[in-house]
Amino acid sequence: MTMDPAETRIDTAAGAAAASPLAAPRRLRRLLSLDDFEPAARRHLPRPVFGYMVAAAETRRSLHANRSAFADYEFLPRVLVDVSGRTQETNLFGQRYASPFGLAPLGLSALSTYRGDLVMAAAAARAGVPMIMSGSSLIPMEQVAAQAPDAWFQAYLPGDEAGIEALIDRVIRAGFRTLVLTVDTQVPPNPENTARMGFSAPLRPSARLAWDGLIRPRWLFGTFLRTLLLHGLPHFENNYATRGAPILSGSVLRDFSERGHLSWRHFAQVRKQWPGKLVLKGVLRVEDACIARDAGADGIIVSNHGGRQLDGAIAPLRMLPDIANACADLPVMLDGGVRRGTDVLKALALGARMVFVGRPFGYAAAIGGEAGVRHAIGLLAKEVSRDMAMLGLRSLEEIRAADILRPCRPAGRREGMTEHEAHDPALTQAAGAD
Repeated sequence: MTMDPAETRIDTAAGAAAASPLAAPRRLRRLLSLDDFEPAARRHLPRPVFGYMVAAAETRRSLHANRSAFADYEFLPRVLVDVSGRTQETNLFGQRYASPFGLAPLGLSALSTYRGDLVMAAAAARAGVPMIMSGSSLIPMEQVAAQAPDAWFQAYLPGDEAGIEALIDRVIRAGFRTLVLTVDTQVPPNPENTARMGFSAPLRPSARLAWDGLIRPRWLFGTFLRTLLLHGLPHFENNYATRGAPILSGSVLRDFSERGHLSWRHFAQVRKQWPGKLVLKGVLRVEDACIARDAGADGIIVSNHGGRQLDGAIAPLRMLPDIANACADLPVMLDGGVRRGTDVLKALALGARMVFVGRPFGYAAAIGGEAGVRHAIGLLAKEVSRDMAMLGLRSLEEIRAADILRPCRPAGRREGMTEHEAHDPALTQAAGAD
């Protein structure tokens, strides 16, 4: 893999060290895959905090589809290829990264992890992968940019042009060079599942909330009380140019002003004002991707917001090939459902330049801080390396030229059969009798 001399090279030494489970603290060594972090976080976090992290809209159909979409494809391995010198380094926006995956934006991460955004930014920088800071965060963006100048910032546009201009000006002054606009939040999602877990924004003081914290003493003393003592009550810091509501209040309401009137005119306003790389996140239609490209977007993230917004929205992986083909001149990226190295490679083979992982890295931060995130990054990087070897790949560039995937249909599933029908034993037996 060649590198343009003008490109910045991320230090990968720490990332390579993190790839070994033995490099992790003892308490983390039993966690052997990204899937292992969720049950550990469930045990560690209070019910409302974990409920916010795990939540998805309504029936959670899109959340499950994001994961199951990867089973639509099977690999064609290669053998007797010398892969001893393989590398998973990749270039994006003039930056060299150690791996083709990064940390998706996670709102309220400082509620589940002490100084959560700073922790994840530091872990990503040490491992040599990108990290997107969420606009719905509890640490001022300026602090994160000062510690991790290569981090990206994700913004939700305010509902008025003056507010948009003020927010973008603040992001510029903070020093970020890549701005991600999330555009699939025209209205807040149905809150029923988070409400069932006792979560609201802000959190409302109650006996149940107090009990949920008391029975999780590691979180209570290590995250919440430590934050209160050293930094005061957290606030929503970055949705606007000014500070927002506190995270805990019996009377203050967070501003969830509707964004339903926002249009491509507002995107054009941001493009005119923003001097750096501009990425649009939340795209699932080819038409929207093409409009974004023609309006000056530098990149697109195909995403359904992790299944948190519209229940039943198509899985990003299923739209990725069409959008990547239509916008071949832009870096097209993906988030949603990525849990394994094989998922990363399938997405790259279908046209993605980078994939982003959200919840698992949030769980890793909650239970292990920076070491937890670095351990999770290392596990995924090792899987990518191992899978590349078994596919006969020496670099990520070879993925796009190699025929490594075939679409598949689950055994016993007839054309037109729904996923529910495919898992019904009676219907599956009937299909075999046809």
